[in-house]
Amino acid sequence: MLSIKHCLRMALTVCLSVTTAFTMAQTYPSKTIEWVVPYAPGGGTDTVARSLGQAMGNILGQSIVIVNKPGAATNIGADYVARAKADGYVLMSADTGTLAANPFIYSKLSYNVEKDFAPVGLTVRFPMILVVNPNVPAQNLKEFIAWAKSQPNGVSYATPGAGSPHHLATELFREMADVNLSHVPYRGAAPAVQDVVAGQVPMMFVDTASGYQFITAGKLRPIGVASAKRVKNFENIPTLNEQGLKNFEAYAWQGLVVPAGTPVEAITALNKALLTAINTTEVKARLQVLGLEAIASSPKQMADYAAKERAKWGPIIKASNIKAD
Repeated sequence: MLSIKHCLRMALTVCLSVTTAFTMAQTYPSKTIEWVVPYAPGGGTDTVARSLGQAMGNILGQSIVIVNKPGAATNIGADYVARAKADGYVLMSADTGTLAANPFIYSKLSYNVEKDFAPVGLTVRFPMILVVNPNVPAQNLKEFIAWAKSQPNGVSYATPGAGSPHHLATELFREMADVNLSHVPYRGAAPAVQDVVAGQVPMMFVDTASGYQFITAGKLRPIGVASAKRVKNFENIPTLNEQGLKNFEAYAWQGLVVPAGTPVEAITALNKALLTAINTTEVKARLQVLGLEAIASSPKQMADYAAKERAKWGPIIKASNIKAD
């Protein structure tokens, strides 16, 4: 039988746990929250984080500071967050690359995507557009494929990094269109787009958030949308599917994660703030202009979605022998 002293100790432990949880629920957040973006400033992920971060900060009553930690296909930022204190004050934008591609592209990771992160909720899905520098003599998919096949050494393409959704989309395109393409990875969407605009690299799949201003200004020429249907605010750009590349569809998606072990109360508060922020007039208008699709979800729904994406892209990565180390 348990001693009276042991029973009292157990009861005290339970009381302290309940008190801690209650205190967390009442006081969280009580200081500035750090939102890690594992890409360079100026890209689509950064744009979304700043829009949502401002709205969520207003809802939570605390400032949310965006911290960019680009490099190694989001692994630098992911490693930082995986090792951060699990108290609800460090978040990260985790995307297709982080949660669905990197486990297959890298033979060794300093973190485990299923064990070291706790999902908060999905944020947005980015439609992607095949774009070229205006000097490329192609106006549509048929002309682009003909031009690409005429290049004796193939064609280089830019991406925000190895394993990024942009990289995966291009590899899928390379296979389906049967063209010779060479990968040039960057430390984020912004520098990749800048080099395509400058003509250093002739093409890329750009997400609508990163490419919007350059497409509308005529600094990038759109060839086709990678979505099943035309994208709102980009209705004049035909899909690759309707131009003959049947069943081609690729998106970039992302969500919010925190270090594993973060109190449920903090995750619940963050998810509630995220869902509210996505539905504010200001954020909805901003996302709509950029052609982005908001995805409202619970933490479990995000976990399930990420698992399905790993099941989808894992075999493609292995078949294409995409390796980053």
